[in-house]
Amino acid sequence: MVVWLYLLSVLKRAHVPAFYFIVGTAGLFFILIGFSTPYWVWFFTHAVINGVGWFGDLTHMSTVMNHYGLISINNPTNPLTMTIDYECSGIIETMAFISLTIFYPIFNRHERTFFGFLGIIWIYLANVIRLAIVITIVHFFGGDSFFLAHSIIGRLIFYILVIALYYNVFTYSQISRSLYAAFQSRVKRIQNKFKRGEKS
Repeated sequence: MVVWLYLLSVLKRAHVPAFYFIVGTAGLFFILIGFSTPYWVWFFTHAVINGVGWFGDLTHMSTVMNHYGLISINNPTNPLTMTIDYECSGIIETMAFISLTIFYPIFNRHERTFFGFLGIIWIYLANVIRLAIVITIVHFFGGDSFFLAHSIIGRLIFYILVIALYYNVFTYSQISRSLYAAFQSRVKRIQNKFKRGEKS
């Protein structure tokens, strides 16, 4: 970490923003991944399990075993138990997005915070949707369809959603600008309400 911080300071003084962005993003990503074990992995895994548990309670297609990180997918002839592990938690994609957001040069501090939280929520929901699709396919077609559902269809949908997030945030599209403007407007309204309350 010390070497990384030193490199960042050198690159910043040398005014080479491209290398500063690359070194900063890559270094922060590996640092976050290193510090994510075991606590953040546990948190992300259980957050995903709870989200999928809500889907299971709603549809009765699956049952969640929180303590073991397992999801039992119901099927009358070929049920299956799925493990939510490190790869399924979405932590790698989340840490990559956070690292990119923090060092993305066109964002100011407030935009980094806003888009960072937006990305965390988006990736989490994308992961829950992916697993819900896997559960649905296995529920109707049995355990033999798990590979197709999990490794191909579910993963494809997940990465399409993540790419959509990256595109809208890092190209600073009209959608992302509108979201940030709406967020700023909401914050200002809340601040004004508090100010009025203090005056009264």
